[in-house]
Amino acid sequence: MAVQWEKDLAEAVGVDRMHLDAETRGRLSRDYYWYSPVLEEELDGKVAECVVIPREEREVATVLSLACRHRVPVTVRGAGTGNYGQSVPLSGGIVLDLSGLSEIVDIDEGTVTVQCGVRLKALEKYLRERGQELRIYPSTFAKATVGGFVSGGSGGIGSITWGNLWDGNVQGLVVYTMEETPQRLTVTGDDLNHYIHSYGTTGVVVQVTLRTAPRTEWMQSIVQFADFETALRFSEALARDDDIRKRLVCVCEWPIPSWFIPILKYYDQGASVVLLETEEKSGPALSRLTKQFGGTVTHVIPATRYHKTIGLSDFTWNHTTLWALKSDPTVTYLQAAFSPGRYLDQLRSLKAQFGDEVLFHFEWIKNAGVVVPSALPIVRYTGKRRLYEIIDRFRAEGVRIFDPHTFVLDGGGRAHIRGMLEQKRKNDPFGLLNPGKLHLVTP
Repeated sequence: MAVQWEKDLAEAVGVDRMHLDAETRGRLSRDYYWYSPVLEEELDGKVAECVVIPREEREVATVLSLACRHRVPVTVRGAGTGNYGQSVPLSGGIVLDLSGLSEIVDIDEGTVTVQCGVRLKALEKYLRERGQELRIYPSTFAKATVGGFVSGGSGGIGSITWGNLWDGNVQGLVVYTMEETPQRLTVTGDDLNHYIHSYGTTGVVVQVTLRTAPRTEWMQSIVQFADFETALRFSEALARDDDIRKRLVCVCEWPIPSWFIPILKYYDQGASVVLLETEEKSGPALSRLTKQFGGTVTHVIPATRYHKTIGLSDFTWNHTTLWALKSDPTVTYLQAAFSPGRYLDQLRSLKAQFGDEVLFHFEWIKNAGVVVPSALPIVRYTGKRRLYEIIDRFRAEGVRIFDPHTFVLDGGGRAHIRGMLEQKRKNDPFGLLNPGKLHLVTP
């Protein structure tokens, strides 16, 4: 029998917007948290009591108002491609699926404004047809929504040139507060930090303005090396070469490339592999740099095939982890920031300690304009205690860990937590937005 708030919700938004069946509630209460065996144990079985899928922005305000009056928790989701349980309702209540808000609102030279449910792949296609492109997007961009990326992601393809979400790539947001009379806030400038990567705990993002870049013709290349350190030095040189425009610089030690089944034929057994997206005219310069480091370009996908077939970015960022899990479900991963000046020393020490228990995968990015080696190592999982021993040893080497095995923002090494907490107190006075993901205590 429906409880009163469900009856009121059906009357307010219509039964066609609501889903009470167990299959839909179960499916839309999950994301990719199963990348982590720790989160899989902690989050399995957490299910919403109701799913609402609005098609208009005004319906979002209606749901939030009603939920606040009845003190019902609300967890917002997009496509559910996050890895940290962002979309999992810890306290039941309502899952608010915003993937139906999918209008492109406005495009200008250098910016695009969209509703939060627009898929990034569709937006990239739309922009490229008009001479522009996304600055950054995650490896999950075929499914991921703009709002989900901004609220739960950080960077990805393009970050080697344009940095992360916090580096000016988000220009504006429209956000609703969780109050009996929700406020519609327009957010810009430093206040954006209260909402970017906040898991929807500080407000409900319904519209996003992103910076865009001029369209570039990107070719994709696979470069192989006999040893991992040489591959890393090559990738660093390329990452720092401002004369070669690039969108992706990913390097993986063997046996990680052995798990990339669709492209396995393009490199040798035992090779460390660098996966690249560079400007089409960069071919000669890329060949010279490859030769300088003793590598071999083993495969090129021309710019005419960009986004028209499986791309090399489908094997990078956390898609690297996905391919690993397909072959070996006992592995998991970490997210690590190495020190630019001594990352090779840190790597050598960690390899000496762990051998093949930890396999290294680096993505070169810019962080606040500085080129840095960001890593997503693959870890052979033998238990939570051992996993955190490994994390502790990384930290002892001066490697910063952004823990992907916690659903709590405070515990994941995230920035801007204090500002998020202050904004949550203002926007969500009853603590109903995605409760349990941001602790309302003084950090």
